[in-house]
Amino acid sequence: MDGFETQEVIVLEKLDGENTSLYKDAIHARSLSSGHHPSRTWVKTLQGSMGYRILEGWRICGENVYACHSIHYTALTSYFYVFSIWNEKNECLSWDATVACCKKLGLAHVPVLYRGPYNEKVIRSCYNGTSLFGGIQEGYVLRLTDAFHYNDFSKSVGKFVRKDHVQSNQHWMTQAVIPNKLAK
Repeated sequence: MDGFETQEVIVLEKLDGENTSLYKDAIHARSLSSGHHPSRTWVKTLQGSMGYRILEGWRICGENVYACHSIHYTALTSYFYVFSIWNEKNECLSWDATVACCKKLGLAHVPVLYRGPYNEKVIRSCYNGTSLFGGIQEGYVLRLTDAFHYNDFSKSVGKFVRKDHVQSNQHWMTQAVIPNKLAK
């Protein structure tokens, strides 16, 4: 984990959803060519209601967890969780700036499991198998708390995903949409 050892890091819960980017006037799933799918209706409505507040050239990246993929969440507080915000220079904002933007825009961010100096033992202990939103924990994402440029992404972000995460022979997009549950 070269590059992390002398830095402050955060460990975020990795959620089982669809990587989605919101812009001032657009939205797409992982691929720019992603088409329509019923599981995207909720997050498209979210973008339509607040996209005008996103700065020109910026993108908000998060997990669309409306539809159950491999993990069925039972206590979500939202169907979209921000994990990074990128400015017009293709720089990922620091975690503190990301949280401040989320607060200003009324968006939820993924749960922080740990923040502090890089400590492999502590970081590995962040995987306990149980999601903070009910259900199984998919894994975690490790990232620098400081801002970084897209060119440094591979030195600034890493992830751990549980063994045998995908439990189905059929891709979630070809199945009926089963919504995850919001907390009561």
